[in-house]
Amino acid sequence: MTIHGGFEPVFCTIVPPHVLDRLARAEDPALAETARRTLQRDAFERTQRRLTTVLGAPAVPSSPEGRPRRTVHDARHGTDLPGHKVRGEGDAPGTDATVNRAYAGLGATFDLFLRAFGRDSIDGDGLPLNATVHYDRDYNNAFWNGEQMVFGDGDGEIFLDFTLPIDVIGHELAHGVTQYTANLTYFGQPGALNESLSDVFGALIKQYTLGQTAAEADWLIGAGLLAPRVTGRALRSMKAPGTAYDDDVLGKDPQPATMDGFVRTGRDNGGVHINSGIPNHAFYLAATALGGHAWERAGQVWYDVLTGGELKEQALFADFATLTVKAARERFGDGEELDAVSKAWERVGVRTL
Repeated sequence: MTIHGGFEPVFCTIVPPHVLDRLARAEDPALAETARRTLQRDAFERTQRRLTTVLGAPAVPSSPEGRPRRTVHDARHGTDLPGHKVRGEGDAPGTDATVNRAYAGLGATFDLFLRAFGRDSIDGDGLPLNATVHYDRDYNNAFWNGEQMVFGDGDGEIFLDFTLPIDVIGHELAHGVTQYTANLTYFGQPGALNESLSDVFGALIKQYTLGQTAAEADWLIGAGLLAPRVTGRALRSMKAPGTAYDDDVLGKDPQPATMDGFVRTGRDNGGVHINSGIPNHAFYLAATALGGHAWERAGQVWYDVLTGGELKEQALFADFATLTVKAARERFGDGEELDAVSKAWERVGVRTL
């Protein structure tokens, strides 16, 4: 499958740089050192991703149509990727719970995209799904590097094992879907849309796995990832952006829920992990207004826009919102779906054109 609009270098982490920057200034030297090493490792991997983009990634054979092909590797606390193969497609679960969670999360992501949207893996053409666990020591992040998933074990003080929340796995793999479709530029509003789409599909994967309706879901991203000492519930809240955590070490969740709180910054690629709260909240409002399973109507509209070919790499919130209104009308007509989507964007202060 051809990537829409050319290939943008992709290196996307679940923990935002502003969180790690805050930790790197912690009074506790152990916490600060771990955060600094994570930031340094992220910077190195980001550079490697750019080099791979220039040189070209190796060709990967597709899997049989409609069936996943998962491989999980163990880095054994090193940083060489992919590491040692520990579980392949169809292999029985082993004794390492982290390996088993990664394998299950890859499968859940594959299932959601196939069964809800008819998409065969993240590229739409049976791309094998690869993951590496036990990456580095006390590594406080998980990332998609354009080719595979990588999970740290966390330091146990601030973050736990990054395979624990299934939506973290889904979030990172969804960056791959965006990479192979709209290829949204990873800066400013397009970058915030990129992040938001990963949160949306990460949340849908969790809800699909748990069989939850929009009303039953917690709408948290990364619930279960924060260690007991942290005052917080998750990394982000789609229901109430800005309320996921408020901690002496981590600081307060900076996400806005509406355009009134839009943050202008040169950090974090123009605030991609911060301002994503606005489109996140719009999706939550649309999905809960419609009720039922969120992937069936609201999720379908968002997927239609992501994959429809009209979403430009430099799209702003208003561009995306306008396309969701169009997609809702085209798929469902002038009914409650159109009304829910239109009102959701109105409530977060994004005008449709």
